[in-house]
Amino acid sequence: MSDVGDGSPGDEPGDRFAQPDRESGPTVEFYGGRGMSAVPIAFFIVWAIVQTALWRIGDTGGLIVGILIGLILGMFFVRGTWRTYANTIFEGMTQPVAVTAIVAWIWAGMFAQLLQDGGFVGGLVWLADTAGVGAALFPAITFVLAAVFTTGIGTGYGATVAFVGLFFPAGVLLGANPVLLFGAILSGAIFGDNLAPVSDTTIVSAVTQDADIGGVVASRFKYVIIAAAIAFVGYVVAGGAMDGLEVGAQAQAIFLSGSEAIGLIHVVSMLAVIGAAVAGRHIVEAISWGIVIAVVFNLSFGLAGVGDIVMFNAPPDAPLSEPLAGLPFLTIVDNPDAVGVTGSLMTGVAGFLELSILVLLIIGAAQIMIRGGAFEVLLEWSIENLATSVRNAELTMVGSAALINAIITINTAAEVAIGPYISKIGERFNLNGYRRANILDGQTAALGYIFPWSGGVLAGYSAMQELPDDYEWFDQSMVVTPIDVVPFVFQGWLLVAVFVVAALTGFGREYVIDRESEEVARV
Repeated sequence: MSDVGDGSPGDEPGDRFAQPDRESGPTVEFYGGRGMSAVPIAFFIVWAIVQTALWRIGDTGGLIVGILIGLILGMFFVRGTWRTYANTIFEGMTQPVAVTAIVAWIWAGMFAQLLQDGGFVGGLVWLADTAGVGAALFPAITFVLAAVFTTGIGTGYGATVAFVGLFFPAGVLLGANPVLLFGAILSGAIFGDNLAPVSDTTIVSAVTQDADIGGVVASRFKYVIIAAAIAFVGYVVAGGAMDGLEVGAQAQAIFLSGSEAIGLIHVVSMLAVIGAAVAGRHIVEAISWGIVIAVVFNLSFGLAGVGDIVMFNAPPDAPLSEPLAGLPFLTIVDNPDAVGVTGSLMTGVAGFLELSILVLLIIGAAQIMIRGGAFEVLLEWSIENLATSVRNAELTMVGSAALINAIITINTAAEVAIGPYISKIGERFNLNGYRRANILDGQTAALGYIFPWSGGVLAGYSAMQELPDDYEWFDQSMVVTPIDVVPFVFQGWLLVAVFVVAALTGFGREYVIDRESEEVARV
């Protein structure tokens, strides 16, 4: 995800990601014990598996219904008043980690839509066609570019939204396999989310393990690059072996004939976002600069008009509608159903409203599990029964981080929740803070973009559902159902595998006496 702090001296990561005091015991009591506080999340996961895996329905609205029913069921197991249960849901929904994801989606959605309407996809198709980049290599190249972009801006969710909106339709049109292409985009987001110094997952993993961010980034590069090198080869091989969809020859010819190099001017817009983020600007500021530059380019080069960016569709009887009808951003419509606001900015925002609601409810359900004690019971059991040696301790850290990410589908929220337990296990065996932070972030960065109900996958899927409205040739059959992409997120699976091997062999293992972590600081 992305860093939402403003970089000021008073903006301490520890303050933004503070956790409830678990030493005081659970604040919500349940019939049947603390484990029953997992009912809402457990019900949601079962619902999500049935909906996405068994019935192949990737509808975000259906997932919202699932988590709502789970939260209602959970109330019937509460011992005492339901007021505390309800307040705990709101407590979770107001955490900064939930807002972080939503902000990243909305800003990135507006940015990507402006570039779409400005012909950037056509520019990419023109470049690939001119350079002779075929369907086989396109997923591998997309993986590399997504990795670079995400590393620069620090938000994997935002990068996923942007690349699905821009690179996905270009790749499909060129003949790349859509499932493999979606997996390559998610893999690139994982790479950057795991490695970027300004990513929230990087910051949280360092802060919770009392390690400096610069040292954490430097020490984790070896793990990330091993997984990335193998993933790149995998996308090259799979790209040549997996066929793409049959895009109609007439539609393809029409689109190719209309693809112009001028759309590539928006490479500057993307570089502006990366440059601002690398310079330490707030991610909202960085993407806002990209939006401003994209608007200027669209208007200056005639790529889109003012009405394409924002248009007010007013009824004839609206005050001052007739005198102002000549304005480029105002249209008088007779059809009541057409009244409203349209354009790139509105389209970019509207595509993520359902997903935002789902994220807030999931974080609320996760807070119930934390406050109710199920989370603590699970981790305490693993500490006492599994972490019996250094090797087993590291395997326990990998497994528990992976499990929590399957439960709490927003990766930063999962890190915040499990960070103290990873620290407790690691400190028992004197493992260095860098090692602990890398194990923690490796699993959260990876699995936050793999499970069909995880935030990264759903962000990309939500952006993909808007494509049939953007391109006449793009039909619903080209949309990738979240369950289908799971095996093809190569960087995610390989990153988890690298840490399993590292735990078994001791590769990269460091103890406190090997290298003392510096004072916790943001770089």
